[in-house]
Amino acid sequence: MSLLPDTWIRTHAREGMITPFVEHQEKKGVISYGLSSYGYDARVADEFKIFTNVDSAIVDPKDFSPAGFVDRQTNVCVIPPNSFVLARTVEYFRIPRDVLVICLGKSTYARCGIIVNVTPLEPEWEGHVTLEFSNTTPLPAKIYANEGACQFLFLRGEGPPEVSYKDRKGKYMGQQGVTLPKIIRENHG
Repeated sequence: MSLLPDTWIRTHAREGMITPFVEHQEKKGVISYGLSSYGYDARVADEFKIFTNVDSAIVDPKDFSPAGFVDRQTNVCVIPPNSFVLARTVEYFRIPRDVLVICLGKSTYARCGIIVNVTPLEPEWEGHVTLEFSNTTPLPAKIYANEGACQFLFLRGEGPPEVSYKDRKGKYMGQQGVTLPKIIRENHG
């Protein structure tokens, strides 16, 4: 498995792997985003789902209730202390069949106690990436829309997998917007 460089990312992004695609690092006055040496720093869109306990909702990944969130469209999202926000990337990704993508948080946010979590982007997955921001501090924390949120690293496997995410009709395929947890229900009958 090899880590793919900027030249590979640029070529494939121009062919539709990342849309929209920024070919250089934007960094003046913003949290950096765009193409880097061995990755792509994606931006967070202005759509946020902020955890709230106003309705005493229970977080259950098998029966998720949107009552646990407040929706906000804003350029600056404030995450309450010790809380959590869902968002999405500005960019839409189309992952090649022989590539796995790993996401790491930006050091600027990490140094402020804000953790970004994203599960791997599997071969032939596509969509807006749902981002999870955790504020681990006892203070409110800001997330800036249309600025860098995390870095994606592209790893090529030794060969294509026998079954890709697209082949198995993954439940998050083609997601648009901020996507909440899903469980595939069995059909009995």
